[in-house]
Formats: sequence, C-alpha cells, structure tokens
Amino acid sequence: MKIIDILRQDKVTLSFEVFPPKKESSFDSVKKAATKIASLHPDFISVTYSAGGSGNRLFTMRLADELHREYGAQVLPHLTCVTSTKGFVSDMIGKYRSLGIENIMALRGDIPQDGAVESDYRHAYELIRDIKSQGDFCIGGACYPEGHPESEHKADDIRYLKEKVDCGCDFLTTQMFFDNNIFYNFLYRIREAGIEVPVLAGIMPITRSVQLGRSVQMSGTNVPERFKAIVDYFGTDPAAMKQAGIIYASEQIIDLIANGIKHIHIYTMNSPEVAGAIMDNVSALLNK
Repeated sequence: MKIIDILRQDKVTLSFEVFPPKKESSFDSVKKAATKIASLHPDFISVTYSAGGSGNRLFTMRLADELHREYGAQVLPHLTCVTSTKGFVSDMIGKYRSLGIENIMALRGDIPQDGAVESDYRHAYELIRDIKSQGDFCIGGACYPEGHPESEHKADDIRYLKEKVDCGCDFLTTQMFFDNNIFYNFLYRIREAGIEVPVLAGIMPITRSVQLGRSVQMSGTNVPERFKAIVDYFGTDPAAMKQAGIIYASEQIIDLIANGIKHIHIYTMNSPEVAGAIMDNVSALLNK
C-alpha cells in the first residue's frame, strides 16, 4: 500500500522510524526490536539508511523487506544519493519493485566523514525525479522547520522544498523539533508558498540527556527553556529522564493533534519500550 493513500484518509496517523544495524552480527537484535515496534501496529515504519558503507545499505533493504513480508508492516525504506551513482539507484529501485515495496524516502544524505561523494546527484530533488521516472513509487522527502543546517536563508529552504514537491515528492517529514510553535509557523510559510502535500511532524523522545547534545549538534534544533530545565533536573537519573522524555514527547503530540495536525512521525531510536509508552499515552487520541 502506498503511504500517500494512508495519509489521505480522514484520520490521525502515527508512524515510527527504526534504523538497521551497522554489522551482520547485530541484525537479529535490531530485527527483534523492530518487530516489537511493528507489533504496535503503527500506520507505517520508516527504515533509515546510512552512507557509511554498502553493507548498511543492504541491511536497510533486508530489514524493510522482512518487516513487510513477515509481519505485514507498511514500510518506507530510505535511499540517499550523496554517495550513490545513478546505476546503483536504478538497481535499488528495481530490487524494491521486485519485493513489492511501493514507498521510498528520498534524501540527499549526510556527507561522509571522509568526504567521499558521487557526482551523479547533487540534490534530493534530482533523486526524486529519477525515482519517479523509473516506477510508480510513493516518495517521501525531508523538511526542516528551523532551516537546513547548511542553508543560510529559510526562504532558500522553502524554494528548494517546492522544487522537491514539483519533482514528485508525495509527502514530507520534518526534522525533529521540540517547540510546536516553530512547526506551526513553518507549516504556514510552506502553505503560503504553494506546498500542499501532507507534512508529518517529526517527534524525537529524548530519554537520555546525552541524546540532547548530539541531536542539537547535528541538527541545530532549538531547545526551549522548559525542556532544558527538564534535562537539567532529571538528566542524571536514567529512569526519571526516560519518563520525563516520554511525557514531553506525548504532550507535544497531544498539542499537535488538538491543533489539527493529522500526521505524527516518531523517531524511536529502536526502542520498543519508548514507542509503546507513547502509543499508550495517545492511543485514544488516534481515533478522533
């Protein structure tokens, strides 16, 4: 089933993201966690992708295929272009087609630490256009409510985002944010720019204080004073920080739904416990 068809239904959707292992020896443990997350019956599961090596690329496909084939989950495997040739992308698209997977999250991807990139693609919109030309896939794209970390101007971000949509991006998922007002403002600005595709609000439950530093460093996400106080007070107590992080994320989701936002995407960090706790907290809201 195509994810855009799920998003067009008149209901609130909740999706989860998982990531594949970096090595074969970890595959079974990662699959076990992902299977538990699938057992919560989210509307779909996004499977991330890393430019760190060809093995990881294959693990993305393998994990997505097994969740889809063995557990009936709707899956959204990621595909990045910064380290990919057009030939490699064409091969991956053919394999996904043969597996009956109809959805792809098309991303530029992070620049590898060694700086090794391919020259076939420079931007995500080129990958989106290429995928659309090779099959009837539903394509997701990324967006950044606080601006892309490498972009100097938010207006440029929105122009590039419009280019993605015009090239065939069916829906967008935001980078994580901790202040819902930033998301509401972003949504207003892109609608004004004529971007009308569904937008999934990306929520990251911070359950360990170390996550906050890493997340902010990588994405430049603004951290509200209210959340800083939570981390400062509970950060040294793992159980308390986990509960506080789950509650904060749940409150974000409640506020989003109350303000008419239909689609929520949770960055689970492969934690069935966190995913399950959030699902329990908002389950009745999903039927509104």
